[in-house]
Amino acid sequence: MTLTKIRFLNGVWHGRLASGRSAGTPPEVRVRYRDGPLPGVTVSPADASGQWDIFIPVPSDAIADGVHTFVVQDAETGGKLGDFTLIAGDAAADDLRAELDLLRAELDLLKRAFRQHCRDTGAS
Repeated sequence: MTLTKIRFLNGVWHGRLASGRSAGTPPEVRVRYRDGPLPGVTVSPADASGQWDIFIPVPSDAIADGVHTFVVQDAETGGKLGDFTLIAGDAAADDLRAELDLLRAELDLLKRAFRQHCRDTGAS
């Protein structure tokens, strides 16, 4: 699956997801923010060729000073489809804070996947 940003408007991030699925079976998408699932994410058909529109409402507490990173995942595989970051307050030199926050979010994903692997294989 491929995720492409369309726009960010009125507190909602809009994207287009090319999944190759038929119009009847929407892909399962999960969005993580602050190491937890983000509620209210919707996926609707964009056209009959397997394109889907995804709408991610940004919570009001994420519209604040600092760096806020959202990671979009395939809910079935846990694979990363994309991400977006909001930065408010003092401007960051070369967006270093955004990159660091994204690295933290991806590290959290890896830690969860590794722990799940250990549980599934019986390793300790």
